[in-house]
Amino acid sequence: ALQENLDKKLFGQHLVNKVVVKAVKGFLNNSKSKKPLTLSLHGWTGTGKNFVSRLVAESIYKRGLQSKYVHQFVATLHFPHAHSINLYKDQLQSWIRGNVSLCPRSLFIFDEMDKMHAGLIDSIKPFLDYYELLDGVSYRQAIFIFLSNAGAEKITEVALDFWRNGKTREDIQLRDIQNALSVSVFNNKNSGFWHSTLIDRNLIDYFVPFLPLEYKHVKMCVRVEIESRGYAVDEDILSRIADEMTYFPREERIYSDKGCKTVDAKLDYYYDF
Repeated sequence: ALQENLDKKLFGQHLVNKVVVKAVKGFLNNSKSKKPLTLSLHGWTGTGKNFVSRLVAESIYKRGLQSKYVHQFVATLHFPHAHSINLYKDQLQSWIRGNVSLCPRSLFIFDEMDKMHAGLIDSIKPFLDYYELLDGVSYRQAIFIFLSNAGAEKITEVALDFWRNGKTREDIQLRDIQNALSVSVFNNKNSGFWHSTLIDRNLIDYFVPFLPLEYKHVKMCVRVEIESRGYAVDEDILSRIADEMTYFPREERIYSDKGCKTVDAKLDYYYDF
């Protein structure tokens, strides 16, 4: 189901499709995992990070994100104040410990990692490490997913290099980008992963790059959204919505700067829903 949903609903992200399905399927089928599965999703807003984390949740739990075994944290909402970082560390450890004790196959999603206070996420390092038990609790069946805009510049840099050299985005392989991405995130002072022990100790299994979306991908997003609302696709409106998006770099205008983020709002304007 995860593979099917990614094939039908996620556009322009061949690396994500390949890595996420392989990682999740392999982990769920491994009864002797040595550590929790830890994925870090990186890219510009609107490229599909939240969408993919939702699909992962739906592929494991009947109620998806609404499952009591799925826990979402948003940095600016749950950890807003720098002066309370020690309190947040204690609360976070307690929450993870308590919920994995109740259900070993718990899923934890951390959104806006680029806005999280540096050092906070390191408090969960013991839960991601290669321990068989911590105070009688095993964390080896849990899944941790981090979402971040950090590293998006590096991803775009690689994508642009391929484009300018006459190669397609599908020519980009994980090896072309993953190491540079992890180094970029580790050294980003405006990221919750700045000099994080999670990266330093290689506890993140995959850094998953979400490539910036092109004009044709925006049109795909618009088409699927119109169809999902039960309306016939008007090709003129579809093109107009895609044309209204802003694109970068300024001269080449290849990539949508908001991905598919504002498609919903624009559809509401053009269609009398």
